[in-house]
Amino acid sequence: MKQLNNNKAAIFLSALILMTAAACKKNQDLLPDKPAVTLTKNGLDTATVGKAITLHPKLAAKTGVTYSWTVNGTQKGTDSTFTYTPDTRGDVQINFAATNAGGTTTSKYTIHVYGKYENGFFIANEGWFGHGTGSLSFYRYDTGTKEDSVFTKENPDKDLNPATSTVEFATVFNDKIYLLTKAHGPLVAMDRYSLKETGRVAAASTSDWRAFVGLDNTHALVTSGSGIYPLDLSSMTVGTKISTISGQIGDIVKAGNYLFVISATQGLVVLNAADYSVVKTVAGILVGFARTPDGSVWAAGGTSLLKIDPATANVTTITVPFTVYGSWAAWHPGSIAASTKENAIYLAKNGSFSGATTIYKYTDGNASSFTNPFITIDAGKELYGSGVGFDPVKNQVLVTTVKSGFGTNYAVDDLNFYDAATGALKKDLSYTGYYFPAQLVF
Repeated sequence: MKQLNNNKAAIFLSALILMTAAACKKNQDLLPDKPAVTLTKNGLDTATVGKAITLHPKLAAKTGVTYSWTVNGTQKGTDSTFTYTPDTRGDVQINFAATNAGGTTTSKYTIHVYGKYENGFFIANEGWFGHGTGSLSFYRYDTGTKEDSVFTKENPDKDLNPATSTVEFATVFNDKIYLLTKAHGPLVAMDRYSLKETGRVAAASTSDWRAFVGLDNTHALVTSGSGIYPLDLSSMTVGTKISTISGQIGDIVKAGNYLFVISATQGLVVLNAADYSVVKTVAGILVGFARTPDGSVWAAGGTSLLKIDPATANVTTITVPFTVYGSWAAWHPGSIAASTKENAIYLAKNGSFSGATTIYKYTDGNASSFTNPFITIDAGKELYGSGVGFDPVKNQVLVTTVKSGFGTNYAVDDLNFYDAATGALKKDLSYTGYYFPAQLVF
């Protein structure tokens, strides 16, 4: 009898287990699948400091779903979408979690945040002499628009006075922009990404700056209407003029153990970078400088294009099918640029100051590449200032122009975008104002 009771108990227990398992399976069958999430651009995107970006992942079903957004490990949102306004440049990881009764799905966004003035390029504008100072403009790749007077917008308590000064040169060195003015204006250093001023050489009646070349983290050289001066980048103080060269000096570049400079009286001057002694000169050179991917330094003047070996300072001369003029009477940087993709340079056929309507491309070793103009500017427009630059990000040639003629024609401006391989015009951004563009800065 006891054995029978035990058998009944075992049968009952087994039945109970089977019933429980069946009930659990039925409940599991009723649970939804965990959320299915699809990220746009595979979770990769870009943003700019100070500008909002909205992330909106796609969900197959949203009923009964809760959400969580975390930025670098800190929860920032609980909605199905998330608006993020970055305040620091760099890469940011944003995690998205969608949860329902069936479980949790996690996804990751990686956002590359550009500095406020990083995703684009600059234009240094000399300004309308006697009517106000020069300025700095910024072209944004993402919006395709140009923003003006960006330095003074970011530094409302600063200026580039006196009004008689003109901005002719700017360059990027060690994550700073150095902006130089002629005619008694200041030399200004600013953060590359925010444009906040970090230091300056004050305007002075003796100042007449031309170009800048960085040497190391704390030292640079600046050229001027009266020679070359050392510049301490930590204190932003100018030292004693270099004694081995004098007179008006324009463009300057350092390559290898040499400094290459353009002198109004001597042409190309090659200096030893260690002691500033003169290594050689080449008379008649007026325009510089461009550097191709092989390291060669290029300059031009008259009917000569020079290819210079930075290791030896040896010069190879190529004949130019037109006359290359300089701009000493109203100096601006040389109208020459180099590709960063191939060993090729772009050289404007200017008049005695500027005014080119054609630009030639010379590919190293290909003499026939100089036969015909590579770019012919649209009728009624002509190059102004340095006027030609190579955009290394978009692999395109940029040209600044004004309406041909004089007077009010100078207020009719165009920023022209050309294909670097074909010379075809890709885009023309027209704008108005007496900017007098001096130089493209990348």
